[in-house]
Amino acid sequence: MADNEGKGFIADIIQGLGLPVLLLAMLGMMMIPLPPLALDVLFTFNIALSLAILLTSVYVKRPLDFGVFPTVLLVVTLLRLALNIASTRVVLLNGHSGTSAAGKVIEAFGEFVVGGNYAVGLVIFAILVIINFVVVTKGAGRVSEVSARFTLDAMPGKQMAIDADLNAGVIDQDEARKRRQEIGEEADFYGSMDGASKFVRGDAIAGILILFINIVGGLIIGTSQHDLALSDAVHNYTLLTIGDGLVAQIPSLLLSTAVAIIVTRVSKSQDMRQQVASQLFNDPRTLIVTGAIVGILGLIPGMPNFAFLSLAGVCIFAALRLANRDKAPPESDVLVADAETSVPELSWQDVDPVDLIGLEVGYRLIPLVDSQRNGPLVARIKGVRKKLTEELGFLVSPVHIRDNLDLPPNAYRISLAGVSIGESEIHIEKDLAINPGQVFGKIDGVPTEDPAFGLEAFWIEASQRDEAQMLGYTVVDPATVVATHLSQLLSINAHELFGHEECQQLLDRLGAVSPKLIEELTPKLLPMSVITRVLQNLLEESIPLKNIRKIAETLAEHGARSQDPDALSASVRVSLGRSIVHNVAGAGAELPVLTLEPELERILNESAQENGNIGLEPAMVERLHQSLTEKAQSQEIAGEPAVLLVAPLVRPWMSRMMRNIRNLHVLAYNEIPDDKRIQMIAAVS
Repeated sequence: MADNEGKGFIADIIQGLGLPVLLLAMLGMMMIPLPPLALDVLFTFNIALSLAILLTSVYVKRPLDFGVFPTVLLVVTLLRLALNIASTRVVLLNGHSGTSAAGKVIEAFGEFVVGGNYAVGLVIFAILVIINFVVVTKGAGRVSEVSARFTLDAMPGKQMAIDADLNAGVIDQDEARKRRQEIGEEADFYGSMDGASKFVRGDAIAGILILFINIVGGLIIGTSQHDLALSDAVHNYTLLTIGDGLVAQIPSLLLSTAVAIIVTRVSKSQDMRQQVASQLFNDPRTLIVTGAIVGILGLIPGMPNFAFLSLAGVCIFAALRLANRDKAPPESDVLVADAETSVPELSWQDVDPVDLIGLEVGYRLIPLVDSQRNGPLVARIKGVRKKLTEELGFLVSPVHIRDNLDLPPNAYRISLAGVSIGESEIHIEKDLAINPGQVFGKIDGVPTEDPAFGLEAFWIEASQRDEAQMLGYTVVDPATVVATHLSQLLSINAHELFGHEECQQLLDRLGAVSPKLIEELTPKLLPMSVITRVLQNLLEESIPLKNIRKIAETLAEHGARSQDPDALSASVRVSLGRSIVHNVAGAGAELPVLTLEPELERILNESAQENGNIGLEPAMVERLHQSLTEKAQSQEIAGEPAVLLVAPLVRPWMSRMMRNIRNLHVLAYNEIPDDKRIQMIAAVS
C-alpha cells in the first residue's frame, strides 16, 4: 500500500511538470542558440497549437467551457515571442550564408509564399499586420472590455433571477448554488479575457517592431561584418526577416481570431454550427431575397453570369428545402360520430369531481404542458408542489392541467375547487423582464405586470435577455412566470388546500412516533373537525404546520377547557410565538413594532368585551387601514418588518381587517417571547 502511495505521489509530480518545463524551455530559447532543425520543429508546433486553439474556440459549446483560455493565450504568446528571439539570433548570425540559414520553415515562407520577392513579402506582411492589429485585435479587445463591464453590471439581476427560481420551487439549493458559481466564473472569465486581449495587442505591436529591427540589424551586420554587397544583404536578410515575420504573424492572427470568437459568443450551451444554422438561415425568406438579388445581378450584361446565376440557383433551392422542412403536417380535429353506435346510459361515473387545484391553458401554451415534448411547465409545477409541501408542512394536492379553447390563445387560468383565483396572459416565445424596483434604464418590450406580485414588467425577445439583466431587470421565462404565479396563489390560499384527509394524514404520521398524544387528543378531547379548523386558521395566517407535535400538545392541553376553534387557534399561536416572530423578524435581539394609540386600543378592547366582535364605523376603519398602510410601506422601505402589536382580544379582528396590507403582521402581546426586546417605532391612530 505504501508503494502504491509512493508511485501515485511520483505520478502526480510528473504530471505537474508540464507547464514548468514549458516555461523553462521558453526561457532557454531566449538564452541558448537553437539549430535550424529545432526552429523548424518549434515553428511547426506553434502553428499547429494556434490552429488547435482556434478550432477549440469554434467547437466549444459555450465560452465558460474553455475557461483556461486566458492562461493558454498568455503561454502561447510567450512561446511565440521566445521563438522570435531565437529566430532573430539565427538570422543575424547566419543570414549572410543564404536564405536557408534559419531553417526550412522560414525559408519556405520567405521564398515560396511570397515568390522570393521581398517587396511582395513586405506588402503581404503589412496587410496581415493591419488585419490582425487594426481589425481583429482592436475589435476583440473592445468586445472583451465591454463584455467584462456588462457581465459585472448584470450580476445582481442574474442573482435575483436565481432567487426567483429558487422561491418558485423551480430549482433546489444545489442547483441555485451551481448557478451562482457559474455567474462568478463568468465574471472572472470575461475579466481575464479583457486582460488577455491586451497580450494579443501587444504581440501584434511587437511583431512590427521585430520586423524593422531585424531588417536594419541584418543590413548593418551583413555589410559591415560579412562584406556583403548591399543588394545581397537586402535580399538575404529581408527575405529571412519576412519569412520569420510571416511564420509568427499567422499563429498570431489565428489566436486573435480565437479571442474574437470566444468573446463574441453568447453564453449558451450550443456550438457555432447550430447557432449559425438556427439564426442565420432559419428564415427561408432571407435566402429567397438573396437569390433573387444575385440572379438579377447575373442577368446584367458584362457581369460574370455563370457565377451569379449558379449561386442564385443554390440560394433558391436551399430556401425551398427549408420551407418544405418547416411546413407542419396538417392536423385534423374533426370528430366523426358513429350513427350506428347507441348512446350509453348515464351513471355516476359521468359525474366528474371538482379538481382541488386546476390549471387551464390556451392552445398556444400547450407546448409548455405537453409532457411528450418535455414541456418545461410540468417540471416547474412539480418543483412548486415540493417547495410548498416543505414550507407548509403538509402534502399539497396535485395540479390538474388541461387545455381550454374558451380561453384566449396566450392565457392561462388557475382555479381552486373549481373557482378561478387568478389568470393572466404570457407570450411563449418571449421572456418577462421584471422591474424589481431599481433598474438602470428602459428596455424595449411589451409593457405588462408581473402576475404574481403586480410589479412593472416587459415582454422582451430572448436575444434581449442579457441586456435586460445588465440594466437590473429580473428576467424569467414563461414557464417560470406561471409557476411563480401558481406558487404565490397557493401560498395565500393554503388553508383551502387543507382538509380532513390532510389532517388525518398529519395525525397518523405523528401517531407513529407519539401514539399516546394522539390517543389522548382525538376523539377523546377534540373531534377531527375542530382540529382541522384550527390548522386551517393557522395556515390562513401563514403559519406552517411543520411543528405539528407542538400544535397537538397545545390542543391536548387546552382542549378540555374549550372546543372553540378560534380560542384554540389563539392558544396555539402563543405556544408557537417564538417561531412566528422568527419567521417575521428573524433572529435579532430586538423586534421593531407598531402599536395603537391608547384611546383607540381602549375602544377596540371595550367593543370586543361587550359583544365578542368589534364594530367600528366604516370611516374609522378606512382611516385606520390607510394609516397602517403608510406605516407598513415606511417599514418596508427601511428594510424592516412591519409588526403591529395589539391586545389578544383585538388581534383576530385586526388580522382579518388588515390582511390585504402588504408586509403587515399582526401579533398579540402574549405571542412575543420573553427574551425578545420590543422597540416601539410609532403609535397608529
